[in-house]
Amino acid sequence: MDQLDRDIINTLQQGFPICEQPYAEVAARLGSSEEELLARLRRLLDEGLLSRFGPMYHAERMGGGLTLAAMSIPEKVFEPVSEQVNRHPEVAHNYQRDHTLNMWFVLATETPGQIDEVIAEIEQETGYPVYNMPKEHEFFIGLRFAV
Repeated sequence: MDQLDRDIINTLQQGFPICEQPYAEVAARLGSSEEELLARLRRLLDEGLLSRFGPMYHAERMGGGLTLAAMSIPEKVFEPVSEQVNRHPEVAHNYQRDHTLNMWFVLATETPGQIDEVIAEIEQETGYPVYNMPKEHEFFIGLRFAV
């Protein structure tokens, strides 16, 4: 990554303009062109330097369901079970932790009732229990990663 790549990532973490030509506006702020910005975003995604670029929706405010889930998966089958879990379009942010509950992921569904349905499907497909950990309180910390 060069300095413009870093500037793009740092700038876009602070928000995305809502206007007629948002990419042109961001590019102008960075002293670049819209075409260059879009090409760099594509490359960063294609190379895996960015895993995702898009809006963050508040699923619950839109009538959906959102929960944190965890599983305890033996290391020897962690990868295949992770692939099974990740096949569900409702699954995001699946990651491994050094803990008894070593697989953690977020479920986001169109309705709150679908959370239990997806958990049941994952349990049936994998043969392992899923621990549902719905949030009790929400905290906004404004997390950004400077690159």
